[in-house]
Parts: sequence; structure tokens; C-alpha cells
Amino acid sequence: MKALGMTFDYRKIFREIADDTTDMNDLGHVADYIPELKHINPEKFGVHLTTLDNHHYDFGDASEKFSIQSIAKVFSLILAFKNEGVSIWNRVGVEPSGSPFNSLVQLEYEKGIPRNPFINAGALVVSDILISYLENPKEEFLSFVRLLANSNEINYNKSVAESEKSTGERNSALVHFMKSFGNIENDPDQVLDFYFYLCSVEMNCIELSRAFLFLANRGTDPLTNNKILTPSKAKRVNAIMQMCGFYDEAGDFAFKVGLPGKSGVGGGIAAVLPGEYSIAVWSPRLNSKGNSYKGMKFLEKFTTKTNSSIF
Repeated sequence: MKALGMTFDYRKIFREIADDTTDMNDLGHVADYIPELKHINPEKFGVHLTTLDNHHYDFGDASEKFSIQSIAKVFSLILAFKNEGVSIWNRVGVEPSGSPFNSLVQLEYEKGIPRNPFINAGALVVSDILISYLENPKEEFLSFVRLLANSNEINYNKSVAESEKSTGERNSALVHFMKSFGNIENDPDQVLDFYFYLCSVEMNCIELSRAFLFLANRGTDPLTNNKILTPSKAKRVNAIMQMCGFYDEAGDFAFKVGLPGKSGVGGGIAAVLPGEYSIAVWSPRLNSKGNSYKGMKFLEKFTTKTNSSIF
């Protein structure tokens, strides 16, 4: 946690860290295996921090939209958890995978039950749950994200969704494989379509930071007093982010950064310090694990400079 009584000039700290990480500007690669994402400018960098008492601090390209990709899996998990309750854990686990996010091998060994909701298989099961509960899944999911971010300017990027669909053979294999184990209840094509669209949601760092703020406040939006989750459920979502939010680099993020968070291959990272703030960082170049190269380094330096960590 942040040392008691300490206040920071966050914008000054952002500038200092950005200067320190200039030599990282050319490291990593954009997610070119998704055709639409390979066109993004790899030099983009933005950050936005929102405090529980409604102070905002930004830097760089914080207001520019980008594809949040797997960060959206946090929102889909929350919405499914609200509807399904604790029985959701009968269909998806809460353990780190230790395997690539699109692995089939582990899924076979564990009889169609994904390790956690943030690997692709787990997010597909969560998508299946939402389709069972929601009358208009795409519309209702988007409305939920807009509610969390307090913004009606959030939309799907159809081109990104269709691009992912055109290269989604492994995701198709995952959902059909789980169907064979009885862990997919709806039509696999419908599940895949919804999954590709939820990953295509576009937000900026300002909206993303705002959308995660309730997770820093025991499940209640501190700016609207809207109760999104119970404190108990919020605690569990934060725990899953801490353990599983960064593919098979979650342990490294916990070790170096010390915040619950979630990354996406669009280059975004969202994280929270419970009781203090939420923060979103965007830098499109990815490391070998699929996480933002500069974003990971930035957050490591940020929590070190501010002495802010859950540990």
C-alpha cells in the first residue's frame, strides 16, 4: 500500500518515467497475427490514473481509443458472476494456467474445464454463460461496459471483430472441444461471434481507468455509489486478476508491480490499488508473453516510485 500521508504529483511522475523508458520505444512487436491490429501506430503511449476521490491524471495519448482485447474479459466475468453467482466456478477455475492463453493441451487433461476466466477457453465459457442469461448479449454487454466507464462513447470495432473471426481457428477448436465435454451449452458459432465482438471493444485510457475504479472500492463505484459487485465478489475478481491477469507472466507482474490487473494484446493494461486508484496504460508493442512491453516496465517503475502495492 501507499505510505500513509503521502501525496504525489502523478503527472510529474508520469513524465519522469516516460523519459526513463524512452530506450524501450522500439522494443516488442504489435499483435500482427490479428490483421487489423498490425496497422496501429506502435509508438503510441498513454496513461491515465483515477483516484477514488475523483482526481484525474493523464499523460500522452490517454484520450485515443484502442482495442482493449482481453481486458474486456474482466467485464464479461463480472457480468457473468453477477448473473450466475458462485456456481460459475463449476465451469471455470481460478488457477493460473502456466500455459499459453490459447492452449488445447491443458483443456484436454482437465476435461473441458478451463483453468481461469482470462485464458481464451475460460472467456469462451463465460461468453456462453452470458448468452444464456442475456436477451441481446452484444447490446447488453456494451451497455454494461458503458455503465462502468460512465461513457456512451464506447463501441465495438466491427473490423477488428471480423478480423479476429477470420483468423480464429484455434478459438473455434477450443469452443467445439469444450462442447464435446458438455461445458458449452449454446451454439458454438454464436459463442464465438459474441467472444470476438467483446474483444473488439474500443476504449481510451481515461474510460478504461474509470471502468475499473469500482474494483478499487470494494465493488462500489465511488463516484456514483452504484453497487456493481458485493465486496466479497470484488475481492475474488481482484484475486483472479492478480493471479491470472497477464497470461503466463502473471507471477512476474505480481512480483515487479504488485497490483491486480489485466492486459490485452492491443497493448493496454488496467490495474487497481484497492482503496486508492485505478490506472490504465497503453503501449502497443508486446513482449514475448503478449503483454505491453513498455506498459509493464512503466507500471513497475510507477509502483516503485510511489511505493504503491498491495504487498
